[in-house]
Amino acid sequence: QVQLVESGGGSAHPGGSLRLSCAASGAIYNRYCMGWFRQAPGNEREGVAALCVDGRTTYTGSVQGRFTISRDNVKNILYLQMNILKPEDTAMYYCAASPRLDLTLLDATYPYWGQGTQVTVSS
Repeated sequence: QVQLVESGGGSAHPGGSLRLSCAASGAIYNRYCMGWFRQAPGNEREGVAALCVDGRTTYTGSVQGRFTISRDNVKNILYLQMNILKPEDTAMYYCAASPRLDLTLLDATYPYWGQGTQVTVSS
């Protein structure tokens, strides 16, 4: 059973920072590609960042240079460091895992999902 549990969401001012964490169960962590996705009210879910076991990463353009995805292989935790936050970053953020080895931000390729953590950026 694959389980993903996000934490670290909350409120921040524009220009501030937050770090999201995703605790992953079992051996999937070191073998799967993992990603962060987000969905704002009225919007479709979009891929934010992804990382695969070989260290490859990809980001959506709107967060490039501001967000960093990383993993702790000892603790089995995936992180998303979010800096220079903007109001448009406000959304529910989800962690996802895929047994596929292709690095992608297509949510349809990720079969395993966490419950989400809310991020709100406002002044």
